[in-house]
Amino acid sequence: MELERNGVSYPIIIERKLGQKNTYIRVKKDLAIYVTTGRLTTNSSILKLIDANYSKIGKMIDTQTKKKVNNDGFFYLGKKYDIRYIDSDTIYIQENTVYMGENVDIDKFYKKEASRIFLERLDYLYEHYSRKIPYPKLRIRKMTTRWGVCNIKTHIITLNLELMKRDIRYLDYVIVHELTHLVYGDHSNKFWSVVEENMKDYKKYRKEMKEF
Repeated sequence: MELERNGVSYPIIIERKLGQKNTYIRVKKDLAIYVTTGRLTTNSSILKLIDANYSKIGKMIDTQTKKKVNNDGFFYLGKKYDIRYIDSDTIYIQENTVYMGENVDIDKFYKKEASRIFLERLDYLYEHYSRKIPYPKLRIRKMTTRWGVCNIKTHIITLNLELMKRDIRYLDYVIVHELTHLVYGDHSNKFWSVVEENMKDYKKYRKEMKEF
């Protein structure tokens, strides 16, 4: 089963679950259309539902396509570099090219860079922050669903290693966001007003990050 759109065929993968009452449609990174539904839902019913949601599915495909473009390859602080493999166990960047060994640990390189850059940005933004808050501890790890996390009780801010791939302004937004959780623990209007105090264009950055 496939969906035709703009001359491209997208596979439809159906997962039937016992006790599933509703039908959900998602498009994942592989650009396949995943349908989760009940055991008794017929293929014809699924096709009718897909046809009725053709426009929405198209938008999901476009979103995942943008994410694929924005993640394929080697990125460093918002710039994409051509990759040239060399006989080496290190990584170094020169002009528009990154040179690395084929088996080099890229995350290890990112972690080393992040340990310096993330701390520098945290210090700067904390120093210029509009409210008095405790200075947080910084942790860095690779996360799949969140850009940052703030533990309000322990005052620990965890930043996603993937931010090393993005422009510095997105890193700054995430840091400001997490610092603001030391003022308000929720995402209330008061929370967002403090975020705006410290970053006027936060809405723009927040929207753009959805394409990553």
